[in-house]
Amino acid sequence: MAGLEEKRDSMTRLLAGGWKQRLALGCAILHQPPILFLDEPTSGVDPIARRHFWDLIYQLSEAGHTIFVSTHYMDEAEYCHRLALMYRGRIIALGQPAALKKELHSHHLMYLDSSDLVESMKALEKEQGILDVAVFGAGLHLSVQSLEGAMLRIRQALGQRGIEVRRLEVIAPSMEDVFVALIEEEERKAS
Repeated sequence: MAGLEEKRDSMTRLLAGGWKQRLALGCAILHQPPILFLDEPTSGVDPIARRHFWDLIYQLSEAGHTIFVSTHYMDEAEYCHRLALMYRGRIIALGQPAALKKELHSHHLMYLDSSDLVESMKALEKEQGILDVAVFGAGLHLSVQSLEGAMLRIRQALGQRGIEVRRLEVIAPSMEDVFVALIEEEERKAS
């Protein structure tokens, strides 16, 4: 029996990361457990396989299984019915993704695409009323204290430095925005 297990372990080690994850999920659901804990189930998995993982997770959930998923992919966290956001071993928020986003009322979020993102960051980090500036995709997410007059102040600050504003708009927060805002709040409380 030990020889068979060694051979299995040896063969498993040869699998690419995505296939190991698929094999692990297959083994986990083989006995149809009523509760399933999945730790980073899509880590190292290509986008198509990731989508299949989540389709399977939804099917299991609809069939009555309770599934706990840990993930650092905030876009994946939005697929869950309910989230517990953790920081330093503590739950800092609990609820449905839409409700958690709605609760982020202390931050007004804007998306900026400009001709020079690095210089835009430097300029806007010093502007009064701007709480946070973060790179997000090909642009910047700006967290502002108040929307009133924010667009005009941002355009003026960048215009004075010769930076073209290609796009500036108010946006709904992503789960990543929510998580970052909550962590910043926790950090402020701690200091």
